[in-house]
Amino acid sequence: MRKFIIAAAAGAGAGFLLTTQFAAPIVAQEVQTNAETYQQLDLFGDIFERIRSTYVEEVDEKALIESAINGMLSSLDPHSSYLPPQDFDDMQVQTRGEFGGLGIEVTQENGFVKVVTPIDDTPAARAGVQPGDFITHVDGEQVLGLTLSEAVDLMRGPVGSDITITIVREGVEEPFDLTLTRDTITVAAVRARSEGNVVVLRVSSFTDQTYPNLEEGLREQVEALGGMENVEGFVVDLRNNPGGLLNQAVAVSDAFLDAGEIVSTRGRDPQDSDRYNAEPGDLAEGKPVVVLINNGSASASEIVAGALQDHRRAIVVGTRSFGKGSVQTIVPLQGEGAMRLTTARYYTPSGRSIQSLGVAPDIIVEQQPAPDDAEMTEAEAAAQRRSEADLRGALSNDSLSEDEQQQFEQEQQAAEDAARRRLEDYQLAYALDVIKGLSVLGIGAE
Repeated sequence: MRKFIIAAAAGAGAGFLLTTQFAAPIVAQEVQTNAETYQQLDLFGDIFERIRSTYVEEVDEKALIESAINGMLSSLDPHSSYLPPQDFDDMQVQTRGEFGGLGIEVTQENGFVKVVTPIDDTPAARAGVQPGDFITHVDGEQVLGLTLSEAVDLMRGPVGSDITITIVREGVEEPFDLTLTRDTITVAAVRARSEGNVVVLRVSSFTDQTYPNLEEGLREQVEALGGMENVEGFVVDLRNNPGGLLNQAVAVSDAFLDAGEIVSTRGRDPQDSDRYNAEPGDLAEGKPVVVLINNGSASASEIVAGALQDHRRAIVVGTRSFGKGSVQTIVPLQGEGAMRLTTARYYTPSGRSIQSLGVAPDIIVEQQPAPDDAEMTEAEAAAQRRSEADLRGALSNDSLSEDEQQQFEQEQQAAEDAARRRLEDYQLAYALDVIKGLSVLGIGAE
């Protein structure tokens, strides 16, 4: 018994020594890391003071510190950044879906502002601004050399004030000026319309208005078609949708799902992980759904596409999406600015991350018509459309009743409309064909 007690005591002593031997280097390492961190902060202070006192020109100290903060955040990943007060205000306005301006979606190309599209029923649309236009000057001030946000700031101003923009347009030899009057721009996050008996829901962004717009537009179109029994299916068009609010992506996905996981997010701390599930109720009532995506579909768009694809609730058509699989949290800071910080990755219901991979379509469809159609002249197309009925003196069809003849003409018109759509928007035309095929087969939700 005595030997056992001694052995136990020796074991306990060895355990204490072992713990102490391992703990001491860990504590020392933490102390050293903290010391190095404070040394680096002292270095930052020294550099800031040296710039402030000896730089060749007087510097804006506030701007210098903001640049340092933004540099720290932007070094983490492409989506983390510092938002000065004005940028933070602009971001909040955009997520509300209403702002003052001209009504154009823009990007930057070769240093110039390029128009992606004018928003319907806005000053830009009414003035004749077209997709692909380049804006080179705003009120005579050149935009070359400005960042996109700086150029956008030039175009914003009080509602009712005038602004002159200089446009360079392909096919027009000389630049020309357009004078517009700024107005309150309300962006419809979802535009709904019908193509035949298919409801097309164009989702352009995920703002506070997205789900309410989608629900209202869907119901209006279904009602216009005479009820759900007359609807063949739905196309959810997410092309060139850069994303937005996570809760709106969840709501839009839930609109077409009765149950199951929509998306999960996983942060650095497992306790910060979240899982979002669908509630009972499918606005489409089990009708076929096709989701359209391309490489401009990112973030919230990919959450919707991934959720509906994993649940086999929709067929995804188009090209591979952008591949942004991270979640950013907006943290308000002192001074009325904010920090956009990547805090989690998100995963589709099957547990896959789309980060840097994107959502792969079930059917890959590029945005162009078939080569033969693209190269065909109008005369060649007309020749291909010729039939017996075009021949002089051809016999009429006496076996069709008046109603049957009318139905035939409607079907013919629908086929011609489909052919036209293939030239105007090949991906959408393909999606509509898929819906029609699923409807004929009676395939909907599983």
